[in-house]
Amino acid sequence: MDGVAVVLVKPCPCVTAHIESFLPIKSRLNLLQRKLNASIYVVALKHKPHLFVTQVTATFDTLMAIEIEHKFLLANDSWRDCVTHSIRYRQGYLSSQPTSSIRVRTSNEHAWLNIKSATIGTHRYEYEYEIPLADADEILDTLCRKPLIEKTRYFISDNGHTWEIDEFDGDNQGLIVAEIELSEIGASFVKPCWLGAEVTDDLRYYNNNLSLHPYTSWHEN
Repeated sequence: MDGVAVVLVKPCPCVTAHIESFLPIKSRLNLLQRKLNASIYVVALKHKPHLFVTQVTATFDTLMAIEIEHKFLLANDSWRDCVTHSIRYRQGYLSSQPTSSIRVRTSNEHAWLNIKSATIGTHRYEYEYEIPLADADEILDTLCRKPLIEKTRYFISDNGHTWEIDEFDGDNQGLIVAEIELSEIGASFVKPCWLGAEVTDDLRYYNNNLSLHPYTSWHEN
């Protein structure tokens, strides 16, 4: 094929419109919104420049997905007045190693397999893939260790950032944790008045550990 390789770091809407229906990369477009250095390689025919994409031949750079987040406890319940919407989650762990954990999570009609590094602190490697809901339910019921993590996640928009408030139930009843995910390490953000102490470096508040040592087993009322 007589063509030239074109690298798109941040495709504009008109380019996205051309490639979004191409199945091999349709499911990857959302990664460009989360991976600052992700690239798509496409081939455009020299003699048909008006057809911007005639064949997609290559792929994305191999990059690690890095999650950058801070965890906090809540100082009071005034955050409830700021909630825009909520989602119910059910998740369980298939494996927990010193280096990583593997979990399955369901929400409404969707399910995901997630692999996350066991790094303590504000940033960790994370990979997530959607899987069939029926498979996820079966894995949660039969293969994941118990107790499962069950929680409602509330979303709040504040000063240009989205806060996620997780209110746990089941064996972790009574625990509420706020999280903010940032685009880069060290990015600044405004702390709302309802925010309490930061627990980013406290292993007890990570979901993986809450499935091993539930909140109700160590928290003093």
